[in-house]
Amino acid sequence: MPAETVLQLLPTAAVLVDADDRVRLANGAALGMGIVHGTSIAVAELAQLVRAARRTSTTRVLELSLDSGGFPRRTLAVGARAQPLEDGEVALVVDDLTESRRVEAVRRDFVANVGHEIKTPVGALTLLTEAALGAGDDPDAVHHFLTRMQHEAQRLSRLVQELLDLSRLQGGEAPAETVDVAVDDVVEEAVDRARNAAEAKHIDIVRGGDSGLVVSGKESQLVTALCNLLDNAVAYSSEGTQIAVGVHARDQAVEIAVKDQGVGIADVDQERIFERFYRVDPARSRATGGTGLGLAIAKHIVSNHGGEIAVWSRPGAGSTFTIRLPAEAP
Repeated sequence: MPAETVLQLLPTAAVLVDADDRVRLANGAALGMGIVHGTSIAVAELAQLVRAARRTSTTRVLELSLDSGGFPRRTLAVGARAQPLEDGEVALVVDDLTESRRVEAVRRDFVANVGHEIKTPVGALTLLTEAALGAGDDPDAVHHFLTRMQHEAQRLSRLVQELLDLSRLQGGEAPAETVDVAVDDVVEEAVDRARNAAEAKHIDIVRGGDSGLVVSGKESQLVTALCNLLDNAVAYSSEGTQIAVGVHARDQAVEIAVKDQGVGIADVDQERIFERFYRVDPARSRATGGTGLGLAIAKHIVSNHGGEIAVWSRPGAGSTFTIRLPAEAP
């Protein structure tokens, strides 16, 4: 097999540059990253890296961020290695490190957030148990401590259950035994589950849009995804506001949007809002009983159903979370 063919099969971006800084060979990955344009290296930092490797006759490495271009736009974290060859030629290899960096960030959030979430209810249960044992002659105090113990136990149970749910969903496989699911039923059930928490804060949940739409999947999972969005909307909205759930058919897809009048989300947080254990406001999440897993679970459910989930938000202007699923003929 010719060397050029082997080079094209590599998932890693590879470029061969001659002594005059002209690109002699570039594989598909390099073109896809936007590293090469015509016969030139399009990224200034990489061009400088190649020249430095040639000038010093040593291997040079660099990590940098690249704009992937296209739509939707995203930033790639890459690692580059320039290796000088004979006659002034330089081989440039660029690896996409975006996913590994994302995994590292998730791991850090796991240690920082989930470790604390587990430790907090366990420590509280220990203290409350000691307090209840010391208040044996005061029934009212014992009842108070037992009520608090029940709350902390439920919080710990919810965290463990969501971890188990997320573990089952992360395989990326479509739900087994999918059936036609009426979107109206999904919305009705999710709204019903969120109603008690909303009424406690005097928040109205209103519904609108198209009816009679059908998607393929597992109804219980879709209800969970939508319910997680509604729970977040309620938790981060002020008392006396309104949450709107809209359903629309667009371009052979069904869109379910949840719009709130809450505190909103900054742009920097929107990039990571669907990651496991990432929370915009950890202190407020603990106060509302949040685990940092609800949006991650919703994203996995929607993805496993062949759809996508997106967010629009501005601080102080509320947020709109939109689930987009392939439509089925009713």
